[in-house]
Amino acid sequence: MPASITSPLDQESARIAGEALQATVVDLIDLTLVGKQAHWNVIGPHFRSVHLALDELVTAAREFTDLAAERATSIAVGPDGRAATVAQFSPLAEFPSGWRRDTDVIDAMVDALATLVARLRERIEATDKADQVTQDLLIDIAGRLEQLHWMWQAQQQ
Repeated sequence: MPASITSPLDQESARIAGEALQATVVDLIDLTLVGKQAHWNVIGPHFRSVHLALDELVTAAREFTDLAAERATSIAVGPDGRAATVAQFSPLAEFPSGWRRDTDVIDAMVDALATLVARLRERIEATDKADQVTQDLLIDIAGRLEQLHWMWQAQQQ
């Protein structure tokens, strides 16, 4: 058995930050999965732009997933990104199988991003006193997802 990882935080702060990071890992993994499902199945007159925008979204989600998981590990909280965990705890609506109109994909991404941004903002507030390093990471993630949310909303017009 490897030596245990110790946290630089007190137990309660590590719990608060760890819960925020774990929930963020779950949210971002599911955003990646939803984004790829949509990417493979989008059709319609705006196929190409939506297809490419989904690549951008998935890349950002994957990068932030890794950062959140590694931050959790650095405070001695083992992240859980297993499929069963994501399925159980993700707040995102299940993205349907099969071909999806580009307008439906855009609407789904706007809704998914709005949901995740709202959850991140709650976590930002919750980690204010517990761990400002984690809070800073969550702020960075929220800022990028808010930017992507704006870009997806602009396609609804």
